[in-house]
Amino acid sequence: MSVRTRLLKRDAGKARGLVAACALLAAVAAAPASSAAELSGGIVRIGVISDQVGPLSDPAGMGSVVAARLAAEDFRAQAPDLKVEIVSADHQNKADLGSQIVRRWFDVDGVDVVADVGNSAVALAVQSVARDHNKLVLYSAVATTEISGKQCSDTGLTWLHDSYNLVAGPIRRLVAQGLDTWFFVGSDYAFGRNMISESRRVLAAAGGRSLGAVFHPLGTTDYGSFLLQAQASGAKVVAFANAGAPLVSTMKQWHEFGMGGAGQTPVAQLMFLTDVHSMGPAIAKGITTLTAWYWDLNDETRSFARRFYKLHGAMPTAPQAAVYSSILHYLRAVAASGTDATGPVLAAMRARPVDDVYARGARLRADGKLIHDFYLVRVKDPAEVRGAWEYYDVVETVRAADAYQPLAESECPLVHTPAGPDGAAGVARAGGPTISPR
Repeated sequence: MSVRTRLLKRDAGKARGLVAACALLAAVAAAPASSAAELSGGIVRIGVISDQVGPLSDPAGMGSVVAARLAAEDFRAQAPDLKVEIVSADHQNKADLGSQIVRRWFDVDGVDVVADVGNSAVALAVQSVARDHNKLVLYSAVATTEISGKQCSDTGLTWLHDSYNLVAGPIRRLVAQGLDTWFFVGSDYAFGRNMISESRRVLAAAGGRSLGAVFHPLGTTDYGSFLLQAQASGAKVVAFANAGAPLVSTMKQWHEFGMGGAGQTPVAQLMFLTDVHSMGPAIAKGITTLTAWYWDLNDETRSFARRFYKLHGAMPTAPQAAVYSSILHYLRAVAASGTDATGPVLAAMRARPVDDVYARGARLRADGKLIHDFYLVRVKDPAEVRGAWEYYDVVETVRAADAYQPLAESECPLVHTPAGPDGAAGVARAGGPTISPR
């Protein structure tokens, strides 16, 4: 079938979906609301793309594919007649490869929506492809603020976090405690550079000072020279703007060099549960980080985690939980709108709150960010760890209304009048985030 024929069929499906949308919104909870006739190709095809075997694969990778399949499984219980297919690919942390895969998915393979992505540089390339094709992308662990800032798109939705979420609260908290000089060690690509840029901006506003930064290649294994530069700076805080295997290796070498006894405080600006598992609590103990989700929060999250563990052999990370949530919310919107055409589905996604094991009552903001709570967590001392994967103490909750850069400060071109979308989405007003006890 040609691209033109598929587009014509999709436009017809869009028109039928708009006529039926109101009735379907009321009926979706009680009965299957969509039929194959309303779907392009008679099926909803979801593409999950991530680093599947490389340095960023542990927090997402094949676990994200498992999360996507669980979302499809749970959705089928609500709408068994709606066909869903999950396809996946490894972008190998290469922006050109990632964009090529996604373009082929859209042009040839009939993929309706892309999920995960992870790598910030790949995400910026995919954003452009998705915009050109008017297709949705559901970003998980993409930290660069560019995705929902200067490079925002109405088809790009960020489900997990960005650099501002991750650094603003911890920096203000530590500076207030007197830890006011910082040195940064970051990955040398879009994520690390954006995170350090955001950190320096927030640090200056909080009254702190940056004493320097150094960037390492993504594939390096020897971090000695970077750590020595951090030590020589004399900064009270050494902040690591890397994640996955690079963070694990960095912290192991920090420990091996005995740098923890030099009076400098290490801060992981983005640390995943799998990172702690890989380095072990003896090395990670005491490190604080901000996370959007933790499997051991409550009975509901623990139940989901057990299902996931049976399939993947590891507890789910926050990015994997975000993949599950974003795909489930997307599928519910397809059922509600009666079509997989981007416009009606996006409208349905924005019209209803996200309500699942990942987030309750969360809504999409005008710049494409899902607004939800975060948790400041601390890695337990090894003696306090009762079993594998039970690594965090939740210290404080950062409420959704306080966790995000105010919409009035957004550089997203889609945000024309901050007061309107801000109020409608119920997001943070002017001022910095506040942290409240859990």
